[in-house]
Amino acid sequence: MEPATDTPAATRPVTPIAATEAELAEIRYNADGLVGAIVQEQGTGEVLMFAWMNEAALRRTLETGRMWYWSRSRQEYWCKGETSGDRQYVREAFYDCDVDALLFVVEQEGRGACHTGERSCFFRAFGGGATPGPV
Repeated sequence: MEPATDTPAATRPVTPIAATEAELAEIRYNADGLVGAIVQEQGTGEVLMFAWMNEAALRRTLETGRMWYWSRSRQEYWCKGETSGDRQYVREAFYDCDVDALLFVVEQEGRGACHTGERSCFFRAFGGGATPGPV
């Protein structure tokens, strides 16, 4: 049986996430209008990446069921996987107790989340330790 991550994009369900205007109004963005987003893989719990979102990227993510981010270096929106094919499909979305950090549980398609080709952006450990696994 093929792993879910090898399923062609055409068969993956896109699941918008319902959020109220009151919930969205609570999000505390930093001075640059950004909030940090942690991305975790559904099923394994592996932390795949961290990226920044502004309000429009957050709304696009929730409305489309695909992960959208704000690139600080390029000053533009990007939808994960549109150039690499390594797409992320939102399955759950959370915000923390201080309402200043987001957590997305995603179904990862393709090789992985990192632009280096690694499955996770967190493949380097201080002190030469082992690569972290699911928490």
